[in-house]
Amino acid sequence: MSQAVARLEPRLLWKNFADLNAVPRPSKKEERVIRFIKDFGQRLGLPVTEDQVGNVIICKPATPGMENRHTVVLQSHLDMVHQKNSDTQFDFDTQGIQMRIEGDIVRANGTTLGADNGIGVAAIMALLESTDIPHPALEALFTIDEETGMTGALGLQGGLLHGRIMLNLDTEDDRELTIGCAGGVDVTATLWYERQPVPANHESMELTVRGLSGGHSGMDIHLGLGNANKLMNRLLFKAREQFGVRLATIEGGSLRNAIPRESKVLLTVPSEQLHDFLAHINTMSDTIRAEYRTTDPNLHIALVPAELPASEVAEPHFQDHLIAAVYACPNGIYRMSPDIPGLVQSSNNLARITLHEGKCQVMCLTRSSVDSEKDEVARSIQGAFEHLEGEITFTGAYPGWMPNPSSLIVAAMSGLYEKMFGEKAHVNACHAGLECGILGRNYPGMDMVSFGPNIRGAHSPDENVQISSVDKFWKFFLATLEEIPTKD
Repeated sequence: MSQAVARLEPRLLWKNFADLNAVPRPSKKEERVIRFIKDFGQRLGLPVTEDQVGNVIICKPATPGMENRHTVVLQSHLDMVHQKNSDTQFDFDTQGIQMRIEGDIVRANGTTLGADNGIGVAAIMALLESTDIPHPALEALFTIDEETGMTGALGLQGGLLHGRIMLNLDTEDDRELTIGCAGGVDVTATLWYERQPVPANHESMELTVRGLSGGHSGMDIHLGLGNANKLMNRLLFKAREQFGVRLATIEGGSLRNAIPRESKVLLTVPSEQLHDFLAHINTMSDTIRAEYRTTDPNLHIALVPAELPASEVAEPHFQDHLIAAVYACPNGIYRMSPDIPGLVQSSNNLARITLHEGKCQVMCLTRSSVDSEKDEVARSIQGAFEHLEGEITFTGAYPGWMPNPSSLIVAAMSGLYEKMFGEKAHVNACHAGLECGILGRNYPGMDMVSFGPNIRGAHSPDENVQISSVDKFWKFFLATLEEIPTKD
């Protein structure tokens, strides 16, 4: 079906998206896609630059009659989030994304699609490749590692770009013009614990939470979606007191920027308590499924026999305090914006928990459009875990993007949108992390806006992009380029 995707309209954009999706491009493993995009620019005979961190810049001169317009920076990121369903056999390091068309949408077969931000990359590629589309001088900036730290944007030095207008093609609703975003910081608690032999007369069981909807930990954090780590911890909380449960391993969640969909715990329980423990899990499962029937209709909780753990179980003092700390750790919305209706101001995603062979890690992504409040949320996570005498680190911090209400390019695009589509564009800020705030730090005064087509379910295997919306986005993109003002 990927060949059918390449034949969709606008043909040049979809062809490039299909070519891009054939290239494995996980965050922090972008060597192949960097080579791909450099080869693409070189085949076109355009100047290509790779900076010291792996970002690629391809320049294209203005078409005849557009030479007196301001140079425009076009920006998208090359990497994609890699998530798959547990029953999907797929190797993101070696395989290209397998796509299919369902009516008006394109999705992948059991994995993330890579429309975030592959559609933006493909649109830029199409414009670079075109021979009949009018445009001003272009500087196409393809950044790396946006999804797991924004290290490409953070590493981009000043002086490489000369445009004063930047179009970021990384928004996921075709009605929106985004002019601000949240900053973020990765919070990690690394904890060590003593192990003990599995107690005598204990049965080994595997407890699984799966089938949650998942989603983008910024854009979807307000939807009330289930967090597998939080739900698993809820199941374990009373189990530690009432049934003598002991923990052997935990494997919950995956990426910081994805709301966790699955968690698996290997545990032991006294044989005489097994019946009551199973009844407890069944009762709790019914309660939780009822609570999440709207947002997570495919939620499944199972307790099944398992092999006795090869390693020991965690000593009970650590185990009990870990469960209490996870319960105390903030997750979801921390505060709504008092200034912008409907905007999440601060949040935390309790993204990943692992416990194995004496080491436990808890990984969070904290976001806020207010830096001081971002620090407050991060410190509250520290407070939940520091009594376990581990190491709490704050890494990968990046700034938010402060909206510029007097932006000339936003004013021009707002008027153009209303003229083309007969309704006002939604000019807003978002709770996701965009690279604009970081890039603006080394390029102060650059006039920036982010927009894109309808992409749903980003960062989950349900990710899809609307075909008709891509056509709308493409037409608006090309019309915007014709509205770029002349140089003073």
